[in-house]
Amino acid sequence: MNKLIPLACALLLTACGFQLRGSSDLPFETLYIALPESSELHAQLARTVQASSRTRVVGSAAEAQAVFAVTADNQSKNILSLSSAGRVREYELVRSFAFRVHDAKGQELVPAGQIVLRRDISFADDQILSKENEEALLRRDMQNDLVQQLLRRFTAAKQLQK
Repeated sequence: MNKLIPLACALLLTACGFQLRGSSDLPFETLYIALPESSELHAQLARTVQASSRTRVVGSAAEAQAVFAVTADNQSKNILSLSSAGRVREYELVRSFAFRVHDAKGQELVPAGQIVLRRDISFADDQILSKENEEALLRRDMQNDLVQQLLRRFTAAKQLQK
């Protein structure tokens, strides 16, 4: 009886359409990332593209089928709420990221897009160091989310081109 429970759970998961996230096939074989190689976003995007697809990240735009260019990347920290004493209780972290992907001739391969990410963070004067660490973790999480959304948009562009 105990062996039937995991089997029943596995059958239910396959019946509901659950599927592990696999590799994504991008519509181009080579990609140039027009960011400084020392930037954290460049490293993370290159690592993720190469690990999850057959696309190679190359070192120059001339040898690439597609060029990923960042047109805007703005980060802000807005006050979300105040206490009755007028002190900040919550902040909103916002990252607004605009990009385009084009070929060597300048034709768009992926429609120019914008991704806006928001996270709320509580604040306490007596926990400044821990809240700074929490903010750094949230910003890192936002960047991970950004990279995953970019890959999904790259993959969706392949479906649009067919």
